[in-house]
Amino acid sequence: MQRGPAKPSFDHDPYPSTYHPYPGVPTLVTNVTIYDGEGGRIDGGSVLFADGKIVALGQTVAAPAGATVIDGRGKWVTPGVIDIHSHLGDYPSPGVQALSDGNEATGPVRAEVWAEHSVWPQDPGFSRALANGGVTTLQILPGSANLFGGRGVTLKNVYARTAQGMKFPGAPYSLKMACGENPKRVYGSKGQMPATRMGNIAVDRQTWIEASDYKRKWDAYEKKLADGTAKPADQPGRNLRNETLMGVLNGEITVQNHCYRADEMAQVIDMAKEFGYKVTAFHHAVEAYKIADLLKANGICAAVWADWYGFKMESYDAVNENLPLLQKAGACAMIHSDDANGIQRLNQEVAKTLADGRRMGIAIPDEVAWEWLSINPAKALRIDDRTGSLKPGKMADVVLWNGNPLSVYTRPEKVWIDGALLYDADDPKRRPVSDFELGQPGEGDVK
Repeated sequence: MQRGPAKPSFDHDPYPSTYHPYPGVPTLVTNVTIYDGEGGRIDGGSVLFADGKIVALGQTVAAPAGATVIDGRGKWVTPGVIDIHSHLGDYPSPGVQALSDGNEATGPVRAEVWAEHSVWPQDPGFSRALANGGVTTLQILPGSANLFGGRGVTLKNVYARTAQGMKFPGAPYSLKMACGENPKRVYGSKGQMPATRMGNIAVDRQTWIEASDYKRKWDAYEKKLADGTAKPADQPGRNLRNETLMGVLNGEITVQNHCYRADEMAQVIDMAKEFGYKVTAFHHAVEAYKIADLLKANGICAAVWADWYGFKMESYDAVNENLPLLQKAGACAMIHSDDANGIQRLNQEVAKTLADGRRMGIAIPDEVAWEWLSINPAKALRIDDRTGSLKPGKMADVVLWNGNPLSVYTRPEKVWIDGALLYDADDPKRRPVSDFELGQPGEGDVK
């Protein structure tokens, strides 16, 4: 008798998404300039979405009976902005110690903690990112005090009473790792390892050795379960830290690695090969331009800023053309915020670095640059089959901008998530307000 695959011995997703899209109506937006998120552009185009999905886009799209039709003449439509590096909810506003829940800085290896267990859904930053920045999806990461900071979570930018109600259905977990100054400063100052960059790598490697041993024990047990020879005494003990790391080694969990210097990124790539895991993206990566070919060859993305630099030594050797240089080399690159204010204007950050690239002779069309805000972060989050571009069948995560979205004068006019209109600049009732803000001065203010 042939046996089917055995179920995992423990639940790999004990805190599943409970997200349900808000109700929407069939909507056709006409006479707009469309950036489809994958480098395509349609002038004088229309986009139709219904039942939460993109239905069609082109220069001529017919409106079905009963559809809401919006004349967007002189305006732009894009996919919703995706921020791959945010701490909203874990470092919410107001920024006080009582709400500072993003760094479990009690040891250099804290892979057992999960960012979602600190997410405060009432953080006013979520609504500001939606209304001011057109952000429809974001990854919440633990901070970078630790070599292994814990699991990250991908959220839909919707109001919910719980973090699970915001969780992007089916999005894989991530592991936040960090190299460089932060871990060695935090723990070296306490007189413990790591206090140097060589200490960082040594602790990393020892941790992966232990995780690999843990994985071997569980693989052996799962094999016995599959062939029916397992006994209760064979089951290894569970360890939350190593469960996360085993998920990485099994390819279930992505690695999002805070790293600035080119030499350190290269060392991390070698370490990943040593232990058989893959780095999905380097974050901040101010020296990524130096190793763009290496990133491309290894299929690793770079999430970078437009022009943040110089605030510590490892961020010193930055260039404003980092993103265009990565694009020219054929590497996967994107913008990110790491900041509650920056997330509200990622479109402007792209405009800055795009202009810097053009000044040095790298001519990248606006519609191609929008990939840095949409499909590329979607790929790095492994959700590009569902969002990140305006393709039929994908989630209707859509922004109508009141002008060219790469202009500092432009703002989101309307934002839909899964086809539901969640923000409308012309309708005060659709200016999201968190419970925390109710009754406070400035309630609902999105200027």
